[in-house]
Amino acid sequence: MRDAIFEKIQEQIADNLYLGASLSLYVDGIWQDSYFGQTHEDQPTRAGLLYDLASVSKVVGVGTVLILLLQAGKIELDAPLKSYYSAVADETLTIRQLVTHTSGIDPYIPHRDELDEVGLREAINQIRVTHQKDFHYTDINLILLGFMLEEIYGQSLDQIFKQEVFEPWQMRRTSFGPVKEAVPTVQGELAGVVHDPKARILGVHTGSAGLFSDLTDLKIFLHHYLEDDFAADLTQNISLSKPRSVVWNIDDRDWLDHTGYTGPFIMVNRKAQKAAIFLTNRTYLYDDRPLWIAKRRELREIIKKHL
Repeated sequence: MRDAIFEKIQEQIADNLYLGASLSLYVDGIWQDSYFGQTHEDQPTRAGLLYDLASVSKVVGVGTVLILLLQAGKIELDAPLKSYYSAVADETLTIRQLVTHTSGIDPYIPHRDELDEVGLREAINQIRVTHQKDFHYTDINLILLGFMLEEIYGQSLDQIFKQEVFEPWQMRRTSFGPVKEAVPTVQGELAGVVHDPKARILGVHTGSAGLFSDLTDLKIFLHHYLEDDFAADLTQNISLSKPRSVVWNIDDRDWLDHTGYTGPFIMVNRKAQKAAIFLTNRTYLYDDRPLWIAKRRELREIIKKHL
């Protein structure tokens, strides 16, 4: 059953798609960890490695906190963002639009990487919103939701995540960067510094990226999605466009998944009691995103078929 998955990973490593990967598969009530290739030159992939989660951070952090708030009745899905976050300029944005990436936001920010935290925050607060409400994935949706959480809680996101998710669930190794001894994401650059440029500027105020974690913590994280009451109905589509849950993607009706730019993805099927965690640093040698998207899709389909 797992042989086909392992063979696909080894094939992708041989094709130089990435140097190596950490994998954990959940079936029949058991997690099985496997390690492939290298993280970088002459460094075999091993247990305990911390990876830059990139956009997988969206569900590990903001997404999970939002689900808990929605189920507790503390926020409403169709309420305007501005009713919870006063600094945003647009009054039409709703929570549903932001969590399903149907907000119509034009994510372009002139000279973005030249801005400091204050400047980038202000640019995001003033972001242009169009009338195009089909699915369009953009980090700005989750960054705005992160700003909203900070206003609701009166704390920075790192403290909110610790208080609401990481400490209650005993996820002891998940945090914002920089972190020591993380798997490097770009050859020649310092390991443990977040890859995402917006997260480098916004730091612990980034709702879209910036978290580092390992297999152990992510297994704990997905276990709660497999077992806890809050996750019982999350495969219900709440979007009028592409099937989406609260921040999560819905795939083949029963799978929730989320991917990250640097290579990681997580998948969970509560109905079938199956899950997968795939961690890699595919951006280390080069960055061919269209190629990776196609090859990642192949790997995910094989996992769903053979898990």
